[in-house]
Amino acid sequence: MKPLLLSLAIATAVTACATATSPTGRSQQVGAVSQEQLNQMGEEAFAQAKAQNRQSTNSTQTNYVRCVVNSVARELPANWQANWETALFVDESPNAFALPGGKVGINTGIFTVARNQDQLAAVIAHEVGHVVSRHHDERITRQMGAQAGLGILGAIVGSQYGQGAANAAGQLGGAAVQAGLLLPNNRTQELEADVVGQRLMAQAGFDPAQAVNLWQNMIAASSSRPPEWLSTHPDPQSRIDELRQRAGSLAPTYQQARASGRTPRCG
Repeated sequence: MKPLLLSLAIATAVTACATATSPTGRSQQVGAVSQEQLNQMGEEAFAQAKAQNRQSTNSTQTNYVRCVVNSVARELPANWQANWETALFVDESPNAFALPGGKVGINTGIFTVARNQDQLAAVIAHEVGHVVSRHHDERITRQMGAQAGLGILGAIVGSQYGQGAANAAGQLGGAAVQAGLLLPNNRTQELEADVVGQRLMAQAGFDPAQAVNLWQNMIAASSSRPPEWLSTHPDPQSRIDELRQRAGSLAPTYQQARASGRTPRCG
């Protein structure tokens, strides 16, 4: 009976997945887990990152990053305006991430390519764009479908159906979370996060044209050794061209934000 009940629970959850519309109008398959569960997984992944990586003790840099995060977060829809938590990790690689539950991680190496507050806002708004575009939800839903819905759902119900189910669920669930939360985004999601993030930074009073400068810096910094992020990101030059075109169309949004008093002074 227990395997049967577990299978029925899995089938119910997979069937419950819904078609949603992303902020850019793209159709998405989401809903394999609830937003509450996504937030919990984001919090757990963030806690693990903080436990395994050294955090900066430079209060000036930490406050600088937190200021930019908060400025961007204020422009999010009300249901996303949590108290976003920021961690600055001592790591030379120019990387950043954001997770459900309002978590943002930044490596100190980002300062080598994000050379002013507007460029840092381009990084942060892009990563936050993944969260509000439900990209983690989308990836987990896809991954759970591929694994016949075991993974995360099994981890949730495993305790009710015995230790064997819980152990199996833990193994498969870990793989699903890894794929859904921590592995690189695909090109479609990257382009969408560009659109959402560039709009967010303009609404927050950061110059959207600086997203172009950021990516030029990224390319220059990676000329000797292509970083891992290039494997799943769109062609850099095409990306820069699109960012430049959008910056022009977002100029009125940026100017209106500044005229309305949204003039971040983070650093």
